[in-house]
Amino acid sequence: MIRESETSSLLQRRIYGTLGITLLVGLYLLVGLAGHDPWRGDDARHFGPILSMLQGEGWLFPMLAGEALPDYPPLYYWTGALLAWASSGFLALHEGARLASALFVALGVYFSARTAEALYGRPARTPGALLMLGALGLVLHAHETQPLLALVAMVALTLRGLSRVPQSPLSGALLAGLGSALAFLAAGLGGLLLTAPLFPLIMLFSSDCRNPRASGALLLGLCLALTLSALWPLAVHLHQPELLNLWLRTEWARLGSSPLAAGEIVRGLELFGWFTWPLWPIALWSLWRGRRTLGDLRWLLPGLSALLMIAVFAAAGDLSQAAALPILPAMALLAAGGVPSLRRGAANALDWFSLMSLAVFGILVWLAWSAQSAGWPPGLARHVARNAPDFVLPDPVFQAVLGAVISLIWIALLWKLPRSSSRAPANWAIGLTMLWCLAVVLLMPWFDNGRSYREMVRSLDIAVTGERETSPGACIATTGLPAHVKTSLDYFADLRTERIIDDSTPCPLLLMMDDAPLKTPLAPEWQAVWEFQRGAGRRAEHFVLLRRELP
Repeated sequence: MIRESETSSLLQRRIYGTLGITLLVGLYLLVGLAGHDPWRGDDARHFGPILSMLQGEGWLFPMLAGEALPDYPPLYYWTGALLAWASSGFLALHEGARLASALFVALGVYFSARTAEALYGRPARTPGALLMLGALGLVLHAHETQPLLALVAMVALTLRGLSRVPQSPLSGALLAGLGSALAFLAAGLGGLLLTAPLFPLIMLFSSDCRNPRASGALLLGLCLALTLSALWPLAVHLHQPELLNLWLRTEWARLGSSPLAAGEIVRGLELFGWFTWPLWPIALWSLWRGRRTLGDLRWLLPGLSALLMIAVFAAAGDLSQAAALPILPAMALLAAGGVPSLRRGAANALDWFSLMSLAVFGILVWLAWSAQSAGWPPGLARHVARNAPDFVLPDPVFQAVLGAVISLIWIALLWKLPRSSSRAPANWAIGLTMLWCLAVVLLMPWFDNGRSYREMVRSLDIAVTGERETSPGACIATTGLPAHVKTSLDYFADLRTERIIDDSTPCPLLLMMDDAPLKTPLAPEWQAVWEFQRGAGRRAEHFVLLRRELP
């Protein structure tokens, strides 16, 4: 009996210890980063500035295919470019760039775990890491080129510094000031709004930070944050003042946009509901348990951070999934504070729900793969064929064997998982990680086929090369292309387009993109020389290259 108890205790230490958590985080973050092209949407869009930096331009102000991109300051892009350069010997540039996402998510998990320990004690450290890692909305964005992941890490760093203020006022406030400044460098004024107000708010409302020493340190930390935040705009102003004006106009337009309307609030709640699962029910339990001590820093700090995030989210009126990412550190902290006090019935219910829901998703992944490889079930197979008619499964036997190994390891881990207060979040985090690994092995080739522009760009490059044989150096005009298409053109074929100004262009070539073949007649001098159909259904994209026939 003693030996069995010692074995269980050793297993628990290995799973919940630093080594176990590190292996889980590494597996979660690294699987799926490589092995596929830049995908349609944010993945390709935000690879554009990194590619430009690697080409020697846009190091101070982000550029995409020769055009300024004022979406975000350059913290994430700097990191992605350095990692892509450092790993270029064994990874493609777009794969190395995604290492920045892995780095910032790892930092967010680490800082959240240490903050949970500072606020709630040692038992909350592991749940803090597991809950941050297991947020349902994080998994896809953690494996794409996503600058807001840098903001997530810097919000977590700011909270880490502020959590230390009662014990170490000066070092904690300075660390938080650094985090706030880096949040600005990650996401602009929005990053500053999510972090800088926390300094005066906890100084006013937290009984732990009202003493003169803590208050003075917080003011010093805030001054440091504002001073460091001014360095990048100042550098841009000194070198490229017109780009600073462009960035400021974009920031003010974003902050001054229409807030969420009444009908959109419900959609926002739905987004937060699934995006922060399973954090929010545990967080609500935590707040209920600590309702008599909500003025303590342990509840006040993450609570104020969550409220700031919701206020900025509602004011910006942005219902995109990535816009909800910055709330994850605060929600993970609130949930981590309640895990040790979860009642046995609630913990078991969450444990079983995690097991059953993830098992269902795992079965669906296997069915999707079966539809690709064996044509069963027939309805799903028809859907797969309709949306990717040219897709051929590369190696179904290898996929099946590796998928079966992942599934068996998943079952074994859950079977051996020891009983503890952290079992429910561990069950969820491990299950979500293994489900992601299973989806990468079985479904990644199909998704890559439908979301990559490699084949389209290669075909276009052949057509453009043929046209330039008769018109050397001919430029390509466009009526407007999404940023992810511009990045793909630049990356795969070194093709850049030029904008049409005042409905006229000197370029002899014109590239157009639509969701259907051309219906609007063009001027008679324009003749189609190349067409390409990508995708099907609602995601269909039709590209046409036209040549101007001179009289």
